[in-house]
Amino acid sequence: MNGGEIIAKILQKHDVKFLFTLCGGHISPIFVAAEKSGIRVIDTRHEATAVFAADAVSRLSGVPGVVTVTAGPGVTNTVTAIKNASLAQSPLILLGGAAATILKGRGSLQDIDQLSVMKSTCKWSISIRRVRDIVPILEEAFRRCQEGVPGPVFIECPIDILYDEALVKSWYGAKSKDNKPKNLKEQFLQWYVNRHAEKIFEGKDYIDFDRPIKTPGFINHNSNDINKALRMLNHAQKPLFVIGSGAMMQPSQVHQLARAVEKMNIPVYLSGMARGLLGENHPLQMRHRRKEAVKDADLIILAGVPNDFRMDYGNHIGRRPFISINRSKEDLFKNKKPTLPIWGDPSNFLIELAETYQGNCPDWIAKLAQRDQEREADIDQKSEAQANAGINPLALFRQLDKKLSKDAILIADGGDFVATASYTLRPRSPLSWLDPGVYGTLGVGAGFALGAKLVYPNKEVWIIYGDGSAGYSLMEYDTFHRHHLPIISLIGNDACWGQIARDQVHLLGSDCAMNLEFSDYQKVAAAFGGDGRRTETLDDFNKAVDKAQESTLNQVPYIINAIISKSDFRKGSISV
Repeated sequence: MNGGEIIAKILQKHDVKFLFTLCGGHISPIFVAAEKSGIRVIDTRHEATAVFAADAVSRLSGVPGVVTVTAGPGVTNTVTAIKNASLAQSPLILLGGAAATILKGRGSLQDIDQLSVMKSTCKWSISIRRVRDIVPILEEAFRRCQEGVPGPVFIECPIDILYDEALVKSWYGAKSKDNKPKNLKEQFLQWYVNRHAEKIFEGKDYIDFDRPIKTPGFINHNSNDINKALRMLNHAQKPLFVIGSGAMMQPSQVHQLARAVEKMNIPVYLSGMARGLLGENHPLQMRHRRKEAVKDADLIILAGVPNDFRMDYGNHIGRRPFISINRSKEDLFKNKKPTLPIWGDPSNFLIELAETYQGNCPDWIAKLAQRDQEREADIDQKSEAQANAGINPLALFRQLDKKLSKDAILIADGGDFVATASYTLRPRSPLSWLDPGVYGTLGVGAGFALGAKLVYPNKEVWIIYGDGSAGYSLMEYDTFHRHHLPIISLIGNDACWGQIARDQVHLLGSDCAMNLEFSDYQKVAAAFGGDGRRTETLDDFNKAVDKAQESTLNQVPYIINAIISKSDFRKGSISV
């Protein structure tokens, strides 16, 4: 059994269904063995896409996503996506190829100090030096990436620990008996090389695959935390939940979490991965004017939400009492000390809290609902405005929201267009909205969609792209087609980096580097065996949505290239 086969066996043991990769000679034994063992291997056109796909799998399934990439540029091409997973607190494992152990630092092809590169982006980084160490290192990786605050880990896999022993020893010259050493120096060199090869494989026949899997642990709340929170809630007249991605780290219990929030009868704002937690039209869920609601509340409960720029660094809360629940101690106290800090898993805490608390604040809920209705009416009015050219983006999203399937998963990849979508599209269910998170990374679209479609093959998966962000990953329509993954992309095409342009033109009086073209992006899908349509009117857009949904039933990926008008809907929104 070679190193690649050992890795595949451990991936199977941990219930890994998918392995994402972009091929390279350093790592071929890993994905070849994975495929033979029944793991579905998805090869992408960029390493970042592979990582984004693994990230999505971990967020949606609870099983860490796994990626393998080749040495050097293969590893460094993952850095942005790995940092995005780190900041989004997603557990995943990156297996990176590397030069042979005996050649490290000697100028071998694609040989760099990868551990130093990855240490700043990963929870744990380590290099495998012997075949017998593969199993304990991988077992430890699965534990570390999930425990506490989840995040990515990096395992460097030198080429000589992956291939068959006989082949590796032939590379080392350890089997050759014809080349007799001519002097003492050559004798020592041959002894050293042979000894190094022996050490790599020493003990490999005694590997234990049956050691029990260690359950990843994390800090959890205690009964005193529940009692303190109950006392604060019982004194509150206008409590408010703000629930974010940090509450969604246990995908298996999201429906239980939704029932708990519903039972407590407290109005709630949902953000990040928590969008869709209560479904499409729940009376407790508020969508608009969160800042005003926070300022009117007499108790705010942040569940998996740090006081970062999205909460104006705590300034929205001001001096109001607030409870914060977070697995991350750093996020728990970021910028503002909570009145009641609870270091633990937000989902577990809220589920237990709901066993003993049920709120009763109908007037408060009605007040917030009225605000929501007023904002919705304002959006409706703006959506009816006639565009000078192209489609009013608000009208576009109003129409799309009516047509989305009940099980649609929405992938957010863009700036202004996607932010507009967040105000107007209503995620249908828990785990039906994926965005990059606090890092705000463009380019997540294709990878997130890949992961989502693999985890939920029967659900409708949409990428909401800006025309700027689409440029990062449209090449993956080749991947969608080859792996029979009928994903739909909607590209909001205003021929501009709209979110940046708004501030730049206003503040600096220049549109330098802001302008794109009204390009025929739909032709990319056709080039790779998919289909698509350019739309410039709302009526044509509606027909394109129907065609896209029909195409997915026929296993054909689709692109809707929607020419949209410039919009001042988000004027004043921050872009930095």
